[in-house]
Amino acid sequence: MKKRYFLIPGALTGAVVLATGLYLFQPWRAVTSTTVSDRLVTATTGPAAREAAPAVLVAAGGFRSLEHESSGRAQLVRLPDGGHLVQFVGLDTSDGPDLHVYLSDKPASSEESAFGTGFISLGKLKGNLGDHVYPVAAGTDLTSVRSVVIWCKRFSAGFGVAPLESAQGTGS
Repeated sequence: MKKRYFLIPGALTGAVVLATGLYLFQPWRAVTSTTVSDRLVTATTGPAAREAAPAVLVAAGGFRSLEHESSGRAQLVRLPDGGHLVQFVGLDTSDGPDLHVYLSDKPASSEESAFGTGFISLGKLKGNLGDHVYPVAAGTDLTSVRSVVIWCKRFSAGFGVAPLESAQGTGS
């Protein structure tokens, strides 16, 4: 009889620990992927961009891996109405829990820990593969933005970062 009194609380404690671990770490994400196929906005640079282009490529750069292997390009695009959006072209990174897209005031060459502060959130990452489009809220001050980061809020870890370097000929 004494063994039963210890077996039931032990089993319940084990179940709670297991459930908490699964919730926090979501280990199945190591083998899952979500592909996004947003319609990218075609943007131009140079003299044609200043005339009547539908959209202007303001800044762009390739992803650098942080905690996880990441590749693809990020683009900051100015729309004809003056609004902005961020596009990921050919993104390829790991899936993970609680991933977000941040515009950062830190250069892409910064240490990973720097990206957890001084950012503008564009929301949750839609998926870990493909082409993504994230609108930037109207009125957002982009003058200090230097990079875009894929950040795991749950573990304060960066997956990848791309510099947003001024596109040639845009005057931006």
